[in-house]
Amino acid sequence: MSAHCMLTGAQPRFGNNISHSHRRTSRRFDPNIQSKRYWVPSEGRYVRLKLSTKGIKTVDTIGVEAAVARIRARGVKV
Repeated sequence: MSAHCMLTGAQPRFGNNISHSHRRTSRRFDPNIQSKRYWVPSEGRYVRLKLSTKGIKTVDTIGVEAAVARIRARGVKV
C-alpha cells in the first residue's frame, strides 16, 4: 500500500525493460507519491495524506475539505 495515492487511487503499473538486443525483463512504474500535511478547519486538526502529484494538484483545485470527503467516500481512513 506504500505506492498508492489516497485520492486518485494511482498505483504501480508493470511493463518491460527492453535492452538493445531486445531482451525483455520486468519493471515497475511507480507513481510519484508524496506525503503532505493539510490543515482541515472543520475538524480543527492536521491530516497527513499520501498523494500523487496529480492528487496534490486536485486538492489545490477542489480544496482540502472536498478532497478529504472524496478520500473517505473511497473507504480510506483519514
